[in-house]
Amino acid sequence: MTAEEHTQQEAGQAEETGEVEALEDLAAVTRERDEYLDRLQRLKAEFDNYRKREARLQSERAQHAAERLVKDLLAVLDDLERALEAAAHHEEAKLEEGVALVHRALRDTLAKEGLAEIETDGRFDPHVHEALLSQPSEAEEGSVIEVVQKGYRLGDRVLRPARVVVAGANEPATKPPVRDSGPGKGASGEPGGSTGSEQV
Repeated sequence: MTAEEHTQQEAGQAEETGEVEALEDLAAVTRERDEYLDRLQRLKAEFDNYRKREARLQSERAQHAAERLVKDLLAVLDDLERALEAAAHHEEAKLEEGVALVHRALRDTLAKEGLAEIETDGRFDPHVHEALLSQPSEAEEGSVIEVVQKGYRLGDRVLRPARVVVAGANEPATKPPVRDSGPGKGASGEPGGSTGSEQV
């Protein structure tokens, strides 16, 4: 075998070795890709299961909370029915007492759920108050002088702002301006009228 043939043979072997290595590298990359894809699919399936489980738990919690609130409100419903029975028999004193009882029971039940009335004493607060109008008042400007509709919080969140009337600037009453009739006009405003000092 000549030197040239030997060189060609070595070149051929090197080329075959390079192709084998390239194929092995490709196979390794393919395996790695398949492993990542498998992990990703498993992670996606786990996340989907987690999301469905959380949605189910949230629905159950909401249903449980609503069930507890409705159960507490049944006593209020009973009191209201008794008040309506008193109204049907024209027992005004019992009707008033029954309505007051219903109001107190409903207020206490909602307070247990975290409901609280928004304070309206003092200055207007745009975070918890809604100003319907501003009107002159002896009270300090910017203070709440009338509550049109009560506002409520549930925990730290405002459910409904208090609708209020706010004290504006107390402007002093002004007299209407006096009209100057001008020279040469009388009290009636007509030309040639009396000026109050006629010459003879």
